[in-house]
Amino acid sequence: MSSNASRVDRRSTARVAASRGVAFSKSPVLAVSVPSWRSRVVLFVLFIAFAALAARALWLQGVSTQFLQKQGKSRYERLVELPAARGKIMDRNGQVLASSLPVKSVAAFPKEVLAGPTDKLPELARLLEMPESELRAKLDPKRSYVYLKRQVEMSAVEKIEKLKIDGIDTRKEYKRYYPQGEVMTHMVGFTNVEDKGQEGMELFHQKSLNGVPGSRRVIRDRLGHIAEDLGMFREPHEGKDLTLSVDSKLQYIAFTSVKNAVEKFNAQAGGAVVLDVHTGEVLAMANYPTYNPNDRSKLTGAQLRNRVITDTFEPGSTLKPVTVALGLEKKKITPDTVFDTSGGRIVVGGRPIRDMHPKDALTVSGIIQKSSNVGTVKIAQMLEPKDMWELYTKLGYGQAPRFGFPGAVAGRVRPWKSWKPIEYANMSFGHGLSVSLLQLARSYMVFARDGDIIPLSFLKVTEEPVGQQVISPATAAKVRTMLESVVEPGGTATRAQVAGYRVGGKTGTAEKIVNGRYSKTDNIGYFVGIAPMSRPRFIIAVMIDNPRGALRTGGSVAAPTAADLASNALRAANVPPDSSITDIIISDEPVEENL
Repeated sequence: MSSNASRVDRRSTARVAASRGVAFSKSPVLAVSVPSWRSRVVLFVLFIAFAALAARALWLQGVSTQFLQKQGKSRYERLVELPAARGKIMDRNGQVLASSLPVKSVAAFPKEVLAGPTDKLPELARLLEMPESELRAKLDPKRSYVYLKRQVEMSAVEKIEKLKIDGIDTRKEYKRYYPQGEVMTHMVGFTNVEDKGQEGMELFHQKSLNGVPGSRRVIRDRLGHIAEDLGMFREPHEGKDLTLSVDSKLQYIAFTSVKNAVEKFNAQAGGAVVLDVHTGEVLAMANYPTYNPNDRSKLTGAQLRNRVITDTFEPGSTLKPVTVALGLEKKKITPDTVFDTSGGRIVVGGRPIRDMHPKDALTVSGIIQKSSNVGTVKIAQMLEPKDMWELYTKLGYGQAPRFGFPGAVAGRVRPWKSWKPIEYANMSFGHGLSVSLLQLARSYMVFARDGDIIPLSFLKVTEEPVGQQVISPATAAKVRTMLESVVEPGGTATRAQVAGYRVGGKTGTAEKIVNGRYSKTDNIGYFVGIAPMSRPRFIIAVMIDNPRGALRTGGSVAAPTAADLASNALRAANVPPDSSITDIIISDEPVEENL
């Protein structure tokens, strides 16, 4: 009872105190012993905290907005590259020589693939045309992303996507396709898996052919799948198309002629080039051995070499017309000037120079027709070495080529001041210097074009170029007459005759240098010709490398190959016949000529 009474008294006392205006905090029940400054400190700390939060919010939502958005997007947003189609390559008549086909690359997120069921991996390996062991080796969990195979055909990609394997990713790309395969490959070239040119015109015109890829913004999930397409970021731009100077029909004719010759004469290799006399366009450029650019799994260096522009050799007797032309220009000789050829032997600088078919005397025309070394040397001895060197330079020998084609070599012509008498004598009939087959063919422009020479072009020409006059039209006409006599009975290139057409040219045979010495068993036979002679349209040059057998000289192996090429090319180009001779009888005996 006493305790209850006590509580009642305290409540009564409190009410009385409140009614008299006594402060609540003065109540003995609520009395606090904590100092009053502490509440102020707590209030100040709370104010500072809220101020800091407000400042931080202002900083994040105002000043750092772009940075934070960028960081956020980097965690879920991706830019997917949209490849651009590479420009087509076409021949002069619009026939497609190279085009890009849509394919896809197949890649994987290894951890995601291995985290799921792996029972479909054998089927995936089969569709990718690889051993399962190789596929599993590529799925290394230490790698975040790996390409399983590039340039997979769309039919296979569709089957792969139907497997629905988590972590497998496919991306669009392009694969280059070459409709004419091995026939055109040394002209067109090819691209690698990244669609970048590696050889030929694909390499030289990489910048214009290559398109500019675009991109799209997407959101990818953890498996790499596109969860949302956010739209285009940059439009792709396709590469520019390229129209070449080559004629597909003439290219096939040249390739077939060279291939047949290499097989017939059991040769190591061969090459041919056809030039348009009026425009300087390269209408055909063929090499054998060759390769299929659509399947390069077994490609070798010998197949890859574009021998027409990369291989150099001594031009030999094909340079004798150049020496004669200089003599005519300097008015030292005429076509009828007679030279004592000393029974086919002359000594220069203590070294003998011989002819295969000794003659006591020959006219200048006879020197070309019979391919006399001795007669050519005697003409050269009437001329200045400096003049000879300048003519070689104007013809492009020893000069950096400007053909617009990768890999073209300059050949070698030493400065004239260093020539010794025997070296000058040898150069007069094509020894002691080196040229490529394309350089040699171009130099014959001066004879086919009335004395001027024009640049070569691997692209289609719309306007005839302006030539540089090298020799007079009169000199060029005289040399053409001599070149025509070379293929007539009594010349070294009778196998170069073409039924229904007048043709002319010059044979050459050069011993190859093996281990620093001229080889007696290895040689190159070549022929450079003009057709038709009444109104020159084509320059045709053929090279047969290291033929084996009884027929080994230029007149025996290169001349008939050029005749076969010229016969088909003239008819394919609808060039009217300019000769009434239709039946040509040629002996199968080997043609010997001076080396």
